[in-house]
Amino acid sequence: MALMMVMILCLLVYSALELRIRRVLQANKATFVDQKGKPTSEPTARWVFQFFAGTHIIIVGRKREIISNLNKIQLTLLELLGKHYQELYSGTG
Repeated sequence: MALMMVMILCLLVYSALELRIRRVLQANKATFVDQKGKPTSEPTARWVFQFFAGTHIIIVGRKREIISNLNKIQLTLLELLGKHYQELYSGTG
């Protein structure tokens, strides 16, 4: 039962993130590339996660983090999602 509750909670978070991404894209009349490279305003959360898969965190010293391999499309999506998301991927969040 506990494992089922964890799975349901994960699916809820996954679905909420997908909804947020889609709403932000539609509100800004923006698009994100799909698996075929075509623009879409309704990407799946799975595809967005896969699209960010090559992103790495490089830790310099004890406190400084550098986020590498962010491309223009990823940065645009982070900007549309808001300041909190930008801070997480800038190494200062």
